[in-house]
Amino acid sequence: MGGIGFPGSGVGIISLVPLFMVIIFVIVIGGIVYSIFSHAKNASATKETVFARVVSRRMDVRHHANHHNHNDVGHAGSSSRTYYYITLEFDNGERKEYVDVKKLYGLVVEGDMGYAFIQGDWIIDFQRQSAK
Repeated sequence: MGGIGFPGSGVGIISLVPLFMVIIFVIVIGGIVYSIFSHAKNASATKETVFARVVSRRMDVRHHANHHNHNDVGHAGSSSRTYYYITLEFDNGERKEYVDVKKLYGLVVEGDMGYAFIQGDWIIDFQRQSAK
């Protein structure tokens, strides 16, 4: 007697629930561990100063919906987070996109040239060079 499940397979849906829970748990924990290691890698990276030109800026808005059941009353909500990126072009023509962790997005425009202070994948400052 297989119960609720797939006929003739001997596998019930109820027996698959723990497997799905383990898979979800592993994905969530993996994401948290990746995030911690990524932050630690950038935080411990050497700070460099390079002359560069701002070639683009972009935003990435990520939405998250959450549903909470509080005292049998369903509460649905959502949140969003915006990530900002600045792409620099160096004297050798190479381009690289950096995560804006110091809120520089509104202070630089495409075409600005100056000294970028970078740390790993982060841009932590940009000192515009004055036009002469």
